[in-house]
Amino acid sequence: MELTLNAEERELLLSILEQRHRALLKEITHTDHREFKQELRKNERLLESLLGRLRGAAVQELHG
Repeated sequence: MELTLNAEERELLLSILEQRHRALLKEITHTDHREFKQELRKNERLLESLLGRLRGAAVQELHG
């Protein structure tokens, strides 16, 4: 799947995802249930990967 975003849309999406990432890190810290914490960590890794790809695309577009 390919998704095309303009700069304003990309910035909004990055902002939303960064907010969720911070909230997820706090949630992981405050979670005691092992299985739930593992699921949160899995989501956090996926979110980090997605953020990295979006940031990389933004940098690539600036230098492209």
